[in-house]
Amino acid sequence: MKITILGQGAMGSRMADRLEAAGHAVTRWNRSGAQQTPRAAVAGAELVLAMLRDDDASRCVWLDNADGALAAMDAGAVAVESSTLTVDLVRELGQRAAARSIAFLDAPVLGSRPQAEAGQLIHLVGGELAVLDSIRPVLAAMGASQLHAGPVGAGAALKLVANALFGVQVALVAELLGRLPALGLEPALALELLGQTPVLSLAAKGASALMLAGRDDPLFPVDLVAKDFDYALQSAADAMPLTAAAADVFARAVDAGLGNRNLTVVERLYRVTGG
Repeated sequence: MKITILGQGAMGSRMADRLEAAGHAVTRWNRSGAQQTPRAAVAGAELVLAMLRDDDASRCVWLDNADGALAAMDAGAVAVESSTLTVDLVRELGQRAAARSIAFLDAPVLGSRPQAEAGQLIHLVGGELAVLDSIRPVLAAMGASQLHAGPVGAGAALKLVANALFGVQVALVAELLGRLPALGLEPALALELLGQTPVLSLAAKGASALMLAGRDDPLFPVDLVAKDFDYALQSAADAMPLTAAAADVFARAVDAGLGNRNLTVVERLYRVTGG
């Protein structure tokens, strides 16, 4: 299949690698150092997949009046938005695609660089099931599973919920880890023992191990976590005080100059300042 990948950052480049390894003809486009416009990059593509930083980047790449990709796609092609975006923008993209007889799926992913390299991402998909089934082999080259969440926008909504759930756990583990010595507990032993119980989730267990090891290579950078929390709170119809409190932890980390480090670096906020 002829595929264009819009966005060649840490995730998009690895996803393109997987598609090329599966035998697809892949055109890569990236905003930095671009030699052509998104409009030119998608010419003749049967499937166009975007993996971009945020709403502003996605809107520009897909919908720009002069250079946007969507206007240059052929009727009958498939557009897949894998970026983590607001639900409102994703629904708008779906409507704009439908107006041009282009099939549209929102398919953000769970997983980071190691999962992208191994083809073990999890796609959370919104859109028509028939469209998903038609490109499932393509998504399977990048991911271990493709979970159909509902109509357009459902994948984006579920991704924001998943990232918020993960971020809340990481913020809580960071806070508790900073308090364990005051309770007379040795952090490594306490977390090892909790890891043998159902209380500590796999996500929290992995995060705590990175915190204890002092590793903060940017698998999921703080500034993106803060962005995703902001999108989740924007999309909520009602107040979410626990989510907002966790969002504040990551906002503090950004203010402390830690935005380009892994989300587990928030442990430093409690170790250095006492919270």
